[in-house]
Amino acid sequence: MCGMPQPPPIRSTASQRPRPDASMSLLTNVMEHSLDDGYAEAAARREAEGKQGLPRTASAKAWLAVGLILTTVVVTIGAAETRIAAPTVAKERQELIDRIESETTAADALEDDVDALRDDVGERQREALKEHGGDRGELVALLAGATEVRGPAVKLVIDDAKGAGGGGGGPREGSGFSDTGRVRDRDMQRVINGLWQSGAEAIAVNGQRLTALSAIRAAGDAILVDNRPLVPPYTVLAVGDGERLRTAFEDSADGQYLKVLQENYDIRVRTSVQDEARLPVAPSLIVRSAQPHAGAANTNDTDTGKGTS
Repeated sequence: MCGMPQPPPIRSTASQRPRPDASMSLLTNVMEHSLDDGYAEAAARREAEGKQGLPRTASAKAWLAVGLILTTVVVTIGAAETRIAAPTVAKERQELIDRIESETTAADALEDDVDALRDDVGERQREALKEHGGDRGELVALLAGATEVRGPAVKLVIDDAKGAGGGGGGPREGSGFSDTGRVRDRDMQRVINGLWQSGAEAIAVNGQRLTALSAIRAAGDAILVDNRPLVPPYTVLAVGDGERLRTAFEDSADGQYLKVLQENYDIRVRTSVQDEARLPVAPSLIVRSAQPHAGAANTNDTDTGKGTS
């Protein structure tokens, strides 16, 4: 009896057991391949280039040696030239110094001549003023500073404050001056004008005689009298009736102005009366107008043939 074909028997095979270190494949790979292929390739390339670069390194060293030699040669030549030129430079320097000293000596001599001529002109002006001044000659000479003055006087010593002046609202407000406690040219102008108005006959500041034409100005922080700088403390001598002159000045508006400067700005002021003071003549006289003398005019007419009828 024929039956249905039987299927082949199923054969079972035993499954392969997994490796014990299968779970540590990454660590195993790192241990077995410690250097990545890319790194290995780069290292091999650098090694090959290094072997080929040995001759280049030797060439670079040779060029460096040549550069050092050239630098040494240049420095040596420069030092030699400097040593050779040193005597010439020293000679030129000495010649320049001698020339400066010579010109300075000549300038000093010219300045002495100018001072001598100025003194001579001043003396001639004073003599002419005394001779042709008429009845008012002495008064004009006094106001012009052409004569020396002696007599009782008031002495004012005005100095800058030790520290910065304090307080606002003083007489300097709105005058453009900073409250630094320094004596300004405007302050000296008011003091001098106040002394004149109080009866002073002659005034000198730091030994410099003032006249009716004297100007007190400022150049920065310096005070100039007739373009000559003054250095503090400023010593003002005013010849007049001692006590009376001091009282009149202290009671005047300018005397009160000086008192406010002393109180508000710490400007130092000392006032005293002297029995006798000596004021020198003015450094120079300024002639603003002149008229020919009658005798000189007649002589001029005769000389030029323009006789009078």
